[in-house]
Amino acid sequence: MEINWIELPHKIYGKNEYGKIIAEVTFPEKKPGICTIEDCFFDEDYRSLEDVDRLMERAYEMVKSRGEKLESDHPYGRKWLSEHGH
Repeated sequence: MEINWIELPHKIYGKNEYGKIIAEVTFPEKKPGICTIEDCFFDEDYRSLEDVDRLMERAYEMVKSRGEKLESDHPYGRKWLSEHGH
């Protein structure tokens, strides 16, 4: 199943072929130059480790490309950043 990814400045989400949001990560800039993952969601019917990693990596790369740092208030976000050396 192909996910249609939509990227906004502080949010990335994915829709399935029917337009249902099945994945989302939000990362507002809480301090100057620091974006914080507040929430991440992945519909269990569509969840795969590859897709979750792709979503989190997209968020990280987007923030990094702006010269900002990515942190997390969300438990999974903290785990992912730690496991991927970010």
